[in-house]
Amino acid sequence: MTTIRIRRAAAALIALALGAAAAAAQTLPARDLTYVIPFNPGGESDVTARLQEPVYRRLAGHGFVIQYKTGGGGAAAWAQLNGLPADGGTVMGINTPHIFLQPMSGKAGYRTEDVNPVYIFQLTPHALVVAADSPIRSVEEYVAAAKAKPGAITVAGTGTHSANQVAQQTFDQAVGIRTTYVPFTGTGATVTALLGKQVAALWNFTTVGVEQKGKVRLLAVAMEARHPQFPDVPTFREKGIDLVDGAMRGVAVPAATPDAVRRQLSERFQRINADPEFRQKMIDGGYVPLDIGHDRLPAFMAEQTRRYAEVGKLLGLVK
Repeated sequence: MTTIRIRRAAAALIALALGAAAAAAQTLPARDLTYVIPFNPGGESDVTARLQEPVYRRLAGHGFVIQYKTGGGGAAAWAQLNGLPADGGTVMGINTPHIFLQPMSGKAGYRTEDVNPVYIFQLTPHALVVAADSPIRSVEEYVAAAKAKPGAITVAGTGTHSANQVAQQTFDQAVGIRTTYVPFTGTGATVTALLGKQVAALWNFTTVGVEQKGKVRLLAVAMEARHPQFPDVPTFREKGIDLVDGAMRGVAVPAATPDAVRRQLSERFQRINADPEFRQKMIDGGYVPLDIGHDRLPAFMAEQTRRYAEVGKLLGLVK
């Protein structure tokens, strides 16, 4: 009997050792990382990936193969996430609040729990933007124009149930106006629409002010304090409007990706974010670096789920 127990214990130890060895053997493929962007080229997700790529190449010895899957404000890509290779060789860009709000509609083709983040690396604060030659020069003038002709002001944004639409709805409700939201497939498309006079304004981010300097005018930014790139642009709070928010971005992997591989990817993106030159480029570009990695992500996702349940009520997505 004792001999049998010893043999069983030995077998269990061998199984544990083999499992540990298998886990240790799970590692990132030694090839270019396929990086799927769910929006058009030229937007914040694309710009960030292209800033990350040279740092990743230095760390890994190979770079990115960037692919674009557009549609539905990101939903078309996120609905396909879990069908992609799950060996750590593929990541997909993700955005909040999109991945929380879109599934509430029941038509997104995916659920929030289907999205498996490995790192959240930046925030872009909301900004209300008009063309540089627009007759609207301030938040007060924007509100007055909207009140004079309810619904007549058309406002571009990326996707529906997205950060841009949340900002538009929150602002309109706060100041008692009604504007018409026009969804596009990405930031690049919204800027083209604004500069081409297809819309009167744009709900986007501080990054647009940097990238389109001289072509656009920021009326206000959704920050606690003024952005260092725009010292002359007031915050919404300075105008008596409690709007401090933006979009957070990161990368996710297919659900079947082993946890050990997820952790390696998380650590690699953490090292990118820690690179001083990269970090400064992000700040100069109007971004706010964030560092939410593997161990912090479960609490982050739970917190954001609770937060956006309330936003979903504002948008009429939940009762």
